[in-house]
Amino acid sequence: MNHEKLSKRLKRVSDHVPFGARVGDIGSDHAYLAVYLVQSGKCPFVVAGEVNKGPLSSAKAHICSNGLTDKINAKLGNGLEVLENEDINTVVIAGMGGPLITTILEEGKERLDLVERLVLQPNVAADHIRRWLMGNNWDLIDEEILEEDGHVYEILVAEKGSGLSPYEKKDLEKQLWLGPYLLKNKNTAFEKKWKRERQQIEKINQQLAFSGKNELLKEKKQQLSLKMTWLEEEL
Repeated sequence: MNHEKLSKRLKRVSDHVPFGARVGDIGSDHAYLAVYLVQSGKCPFVVAGEVNKGPLSSAKAHICSNGLTDKINAKLGNGLEVLENEDINTVVIAGMGGPLITTILEEGKERLDLVERLVLQPNVAADHIRRWLMGNNWDLIDEEILEEDGHVYEILVAEKGSGLSPYEKKDLEKQLWLGPYLLKNKNTAFEKKWKRERQQIEKINQQLAFSGKNELLKEKKQQLSLKMTWLEEEL
């Protein structure tokens, strides 16, 4: 059996899955991560969830070709529906936008009672997830930011708690936007992501300068100005 080779992004996601965890991988992308977790001996069982029949068929074929149909259950279902009647303690949702991941968590949160850890990898808008975690009593215990093939990805890891950790009361909105752990351990991927964002904000500010005046525009300009201040402080 050839062991699964993961992208840098998925390998880093897998690093945050506890040894011995029973995993629900939501939106499994051909079950690449699921196969790796089982083949490597890290996890005894994985549910690979897909919302559409085409990707589900691809996942099943990949699982079968690796002889792992007894250890990976590929299921059709919307978001966390696939956790129904499964003994799962870790949920992975990777490769989607932050708002979509947040929607999946919100719509399926009643299925998270037995889940001990969330490993979430948004492609954009990670702040949406941080806000949801805080509002639903999940503590952010770790974060990572990395670059692969010109794209920058964030990984958020959470466990049940008060929802308040690790945030400081001062500059809460800034921490939610940029990431409390990432702010303390800025790397080249962090700088690349937020330099791009700063350029986008500068363009938007230029466009707004020629717009009319109303309360909504005034508020938008104030928000952008605050974000520019944060970026100037951190870059």
